[in-house]
Amino acid sequence: MSQLLLWDVDHTLIENSGVSKAIYSSAFSRLASQLPIKPPITAGMTDRLIMRNMFVSNSVSDPGWPRTQAALQAAGAELQPELREVGYVLPGVRKVLQEIRSQAEVIQSVVTGNIVQNATIKLASFALEDFFDLAAGAYGGDSEDRHDLVRLAKARAERLYDAVFDEKNTTVIGDTPRDVEAARQGGARIVAVATGVDSERELRAAGAHVVLRDLSDVDHALSVILGR
Repeated sequence: MSQLLLWDVDHTLIENSGVSKAIYSSAFSRLASQLPIKPPITAGMTDRLIMRNMFVSNSVSDPGWPRTQAALQAAGAELQPELREVGYVLPGVRKVLQEIRSQAEVIQSVVTGNIVQNATIKLASFALEDFFDLAAGAYGGDSEDRHDLVRLAKARAERLYDAVFDEKNTTVIGDTPRDVEAARQGGARIVAVATGVDSERELRAAGAHVVLRDLSDVDHALSVILGR
């Protein structure tokens, strides 16, 4: 049976060291012709929701999603050099991805609040993009509600691989309670990693099946993620 792994990006695969918030602020400034007074709040939300909240909190008219997405893409490209300089791959991640890639029946993709262009930039900044079938993923431009993304990624993977993906063979790996909730509502198992701002206790309270401190114990992480 094929197995689908859906990875979050920020604070799960990589640490962006504040560059994500800089992208939102830069995109806002491009659209509003002013710096934001109220900073972006992320907390595992999608790009659509983060930017909409920024417009509301700063009392700026929403210019519409097409313009907002274009501004986010431009800001992401502009800040890629800074991301490469200050960001990094989290402990154990590259080795875990390499080991999983050797499993013939395992498909790896992403479910992330980032728009697809910026998710790709972030992964490519650290040579991680080739581990994933990005066409089977779901992104912050697809829906404002993160809960929709797991269901959408499963549907895309089913079309691409002519397989059925349900709670038995789909796993989300993420670092926030929103990742946990999205997996549970989207019909997937969740492996939470406490590599973001939320603690192991908070992730368990959100309903995570399994919580790892990080992926530095590669053998244990593989066993947990692959359900073995």
